[in-house]
Amino acid sequence: MSTKENIALVRRYLEARAKGDLNAMDEIMAPNFVNHTLAPGQQPDREGYKRQVAQFVTAFSDVRFVIEDQVAQGDKVVSRISGRGMYDRKEIMGVAPTGREVISMAIFIHRISGGKIAEEWGTGTGGSELMGQRLEQERIERERIDQELRVARNIQQASLPNEVPTLEGWQISPYYQPAREVGGDFYDFHLLSGGRVGLVVGDATGKGVPAALVMSTTCGMLRAVSQALDSSSPGEMLQRVNEALVPSIPSNTFVTCFYAILDPKRGSLRYANAGHDLPYLNRRGGAAEELRARGMPLGLMPAMSYEEGEVALGKDQGVLFYSDGLVEAHDPKGEMFGFPRLRALVAEHGEERALGEYLLEELYTFVGEGWEQEDDITLLTLRRSLTRS
Repeated sequence: MSTKENIALVRRYLEARAKGDLNAMDEIMAPNFVNHTLAPGQQPDREGYKRQVAQFVTAFSDVRFVIEDQVAQGDKVVSRISGRGMYDRKEIMGVAPTGREVISMAIFIHRISGGKIAEEWGTGTGGSELMGQRLEQERIERERIDQELRVARNIQQASLPNEVPTLEGWQISPYYQPAREVGGDFYDFHLLSGGRVGLVVGDATGKGVPAALVMSTTCGMLRAVSQALDSSSPGEMLQRVNEALVPSIPSNTFVTCFYAILDPKRGSLRYANAGHDLPYLNRRGGAAEELRARGMPLGLMPAMSYEEGEVALGKDQGVLFYSDGLVEAHDPKGEMFGFPRLRALVAEHGEERALGEYLLEELYTFVGEGWEQEDDITLLTLRRSLTRS
């Protein structure tokens, strides 16, 4: 074939390609056609090439195609083309349709053998244009997620108490650090009649925004029930909240919660537990006692009852409430901080007024530099600092 005939053959081929006319392309392609410019996952043979062409053509509407120039030498033809089309029909290259026009320039080299196109090499700007739109989509998605996280963080911060109750002869010290921008841990204080105070520490399953929303719902229910009930029974509190929570949160979601009612005049702490990690009471003589009470997590099943317990706190005695983010932290070797370590630290240093700060220092020493926090961490210490007459 002459160079003129080769150019005409490639022109027909490129026009068929732009229209997605696979039958016309099939007639022009050699049986052993090879494409040297492969998209991810594409096969180099003629069938793989036609599938790629079909995917691109069906993703665009209002396609316009111009052959700007062609040069032939020997058995090869070089073509410079331009094209544009609205990317509005289907996803390609992991990029969702944007409804925007894509403008591209491309250069193709085709080798002719026996009156058929045997090989193709190509490069162009269309792929870069699509990747640019993909990056723009990802930027918009990140901004949307950031906005949702800000809203969730505001909701969560509104759910946590603004102030710590001030009680004569008592010291209450909370600490809260989510593993992500938002989390499922929570603590709260409920002012009850007779100067009593309800203390709550809990943990909603999961992390991130879903856990934060369940946490916010639970906090709201606990506050509402505490105001309506104003009871001396923490078990009844948890029972009421569980009944309200079961139909209100997604299935397979639950909340662990430890609820205690402090009577500062009597120095008594009455408590109930909905599947939460056991708090530690510091006893004189270097002992740490678990505050045990049986009960299922909130939101799992209706008609649950919650066992209650009661302890009296003497001078300089305290209780540590916490979440599992502390005990389940791991060091670089994979060892867990663990309950035995925490109990031993409380027993040895429980009489120190800054117990929470000391435990955090021990945690950071244990996990080492570069630690990535695995779960939310909540600490709440309650200490009786003065014996009332």
